[in-house]
Amino acid sequence: MPAPHLAETAAPRVLCLTMNPSVDLATETPRVLPTHKLRCSDAVHDAGGGGINVARVITRLGGTCDSVCPAGGPSGHWLEVRMAQDGLRYTTIPIAEETRVSFCVHEGETGEEFRFVMPGPRLAASEWQACLDHLTHMAVFPDYLVASGSLPPGVPDDFYARLAKLCRERGSKLVMDGSGPALAAALAEGVFLWKPNLKELTEFTGLALRTPVEWQAAAARCVARGQAEVVALTLGHLGALLVTREGIWSAPALAIEVASAVGAGDSFVGGMVWGLQSGLSLPDAFAWGVASGSAALMSVSTGLSRREDAQQLFPRVRLTQDPNPAAA
Repeated sequence: MPAPHLAETAAPRVLCLTMNPSVDLATETPRVLPTHKLRCSDAVHDAGGGGINVARVITRLGGTCDSVCPAGGPSGHWLEVRMAQDGLRYTTIPIAEETRVSFCVHEGETGEEFRFVMPGPRLAASEWQACLDHLTHMAVFPDYLVASGSLPPGVPDDFYARLAKLCRERGSKLVMDGSGPALAAALAEGVFLWKPNLKELTEFTGLALRTPVEWQAAAARCVARGQAEVVALTLGHLGALLVTREGIWSAPALAIEVASAVGAGDSFVGGMVWGLQSGLSLPDAFAWGVASGSAALMSVSTGLSRREDAQQLFPRVRLTQDPNPAAA
């Protein structure tokens, strides 16, 4: 199927929220060794954090979206500069502490990656409330609101649950990619789409989930209980799974040479949301998620998927369907 044409005037509005953005640095060194001075290659700098990464992928694919995030200090200013350079439409909420800086080191001799993720600045109650107030008072609310990434220190665990309630009140569809207590609270409120990996689904359910049948049953229960209308489960080298009330669709992993796993999950969400914005069915949008997530695996550093790679991989995505998973 060819890439859909995105009509600017008719496209659903998308907003990506990143409560814990970061300046992402990536570099390479021959070998990571303790106590040694490690001579590194030139660093790659990117605006990062879950929602920002999703927005970058949507924009690369030709979609349109807005971004909202808190930002502070010199690194927060640099984050704004980089988002502008990437062509993102953004609003930043000022905070007192400095935006975090995270980094990834690629070990040249082994191909291994070392990812160092900082906790982020502590937000005062007035600061995280300002983020929520900004969304609450939007004159034109987005059709899809993507909440992706961790919550920084100081933000309450029910923040995403409040967001889920706001989306329901405003007739918006919340796309959730997170983990831990904040995720559990959001799912208790109910979201449109949840994108876990197998580790996150296992932690949420408290079950071992060792087989495909167990994965499918766990995801289907989330749908049947109203925690998410749609579950898009990513399984790494085992492929991906889409679960709705109408059916289960599975996609085997694509045969590609993996250079880096950084950004694959965010690229999957970006590709799938772009597909939904383009008017595609859930299974077809899911296939674009698979293609985009797989494309990210082909790029080293802070990467994310490139449009040309996703377009090349999309025709290779093969979906199989089983009906009515949540009816049992």
